[in-house]
Amino acid sequence: MNPLFPDNYYEPAIGLVVFLVTLFVVGKLLVPRLQKTLVERADAIDGGIVRAEGAQAEVRNLERQYHELLKEARRDAALLREEAREQGAQIRAELRTQAQAEARHLIGAAHAQIEADRQAAFAQIRTEIGRLSTDLAGRIIGESLEEDVRQTGIVERFLNELENRRSREITGRPSAKMSE
Repeated sequence: MNPLFPDNYYEPAIGLVVFLVTLFVVGKLLVPRLQKTLVERADAIDGGIVRAEGAQAEVRNLERQYHELLKEARRDAALLREEAREQGAQIRAELRTQAQAEARHLIGAAHAQIEADRQAAFAQIRTEIGRLSTDLAGRIIGESLEEDVRQTGIVERFLNELENRRSREITGRPSAKMSE
């Protein structure tokens, strides 16, 4: 008896048939299913990698767009700040011009009011001086100077003479003498 060779010859044949059937079942049924599963897993892995690369590319693209928008927003903000500064300067200049014009107007009105008040005061003083001088002259002369025409002529002549003396002193030149 040899353990390598069986006693009967049908055992190796049955073993060979069972082996071939098993090989056929494994080759036709299991291997394709295993290959299909491996292919699906490979596709899933490759697809995941491709999707990840696509997502990374999209993230890079979005990041680039974000940076571009950020730069544009900063540029727009700088332009708006500059525009606001220019408008502020323009408004200040306009307000300054308006204030200066208003000040000139107020100064002109004040000068006009002062001149009017001076003229009114001068007229009042002139009348008062005329009245006082006629009273004083009447006392000195001993004659009544109550007549309006005579009084007005004397007062006017006296005041004109005072003005001529004053203007000669201010300008330093002799002015025309008044007729008496």
